[in-house]
Amino acid sequence: MKREKGFGMVDGETAEKLIKKAMEAREKAYAPYSRFYVGAALLTEAGQVYTGCNIENAAYGPSNCAERTAFFKAVSEGERSFLAIAIVGAGEESSGQYAAPCGVCRQVMAEFCRPEDFTVIIANTAGEYYVRTLGELLPDGFGAANLQKT
Repeated sequence: MKREKGFGMVDGETAEKLIKKAMEAREKAYAPYSRFYVGAALLTEAGQVYTGCNIENAAYGPSNCAERTAFFKAVSEGERSFLAIAIVGAGEESSGQYAAPCGVCRQVMAEFCRPEDFTVIIANTAGEYYVRTLGELLPDGFGAANLQKT
């Protein structure tokens, strides 16, 4: 396993369990246009795991990323506190490819997570991974604090 900068809010065993769940979610992805399949596993502070996969649409705009699918499922069930997310994504024939979250997904994460603590585990289908905090992926991000009156 490729490990960088520690594990943030989760240990190595937890990271690997989340990667396994994300790989399972990836199998459910609906990606007939890009043929790029992504799965995500989101860990709540209570220890619950919500999974998501990417869901494409011929019109492209209505498509949804795996990370947002997992977040929306969790939030719709009342969850608001999160520790980590594992993301596994690759094309049909690629095992060494990584899929970091897109900008929209990073912004959704920033709505619900503390950038300095939330752990993002980015894995490939071979099981190799690296770890970042949301703050490292979204420096100087825009959030609720920006909208507060001074």
